[in-house]
Amino acid sequence: MRKILCMLALLLMPTGVYATTDIPKGIIKVTPRIAPPLSLENMDGEKFNLTLDKKHWSFVHFWASWCGPCRREMPTIQTLIEDMKKDNITFFIVNTAESEDTIFSFLGAVAPDINVLLDRDGLVTESWKPRGLPSTYLVDPQGKIQYVVIGGQDWHKPRYQEFLRRLSLPKNTP
Repeated sequence: MRKILCMLALLLMPTGVYATTDIPKGIIKVTPRIAPPLSLENMDGEKFNLTLDKKHWSFVHFWASWCGPCRREMPTIQTLIEDMKKDNITFFIVNTAESEDTIFSFLGAVAPDINVLLDRDGLVTESWKPRGLPSTYLVDPQGKIQYVVIGGQDWHKPRYQEFLRRLSLPKNTP
């Protein structure tokens, strides 16, 4: 009887990659929707595009230097990026409408190795419609937003890295 109840419980679990209990605090599973376009330059003038790469998840993060939670979170994102260099996840760290001098000064003090994309006029941020800053979107390889994170997180902690690693495994799309 116990085996039957366990099997029934597994069958009734929500479909997708993870049950709600496997998602770290602060990460919200959303109804999948196509991600808005994202095509921006970094501070060196190199262009980056969120593409429909069938192999990678994307971590799309919106922030500003005046935002207190963003300031505390940015070093943890730098650690996350360093720790996940070999994983199948692409990072898009988007500054929202600040000058290059402001961004350079801020990052030099808290996260000097982050490659930031510049949303100079704020139009890309506006099209993504974050509910506040910082906001992070986890986009699957088919270009659909699957998870949203509103507010700062301790991205360097193992539970977040393990979650992102599970997502980035091949063919792991909800």
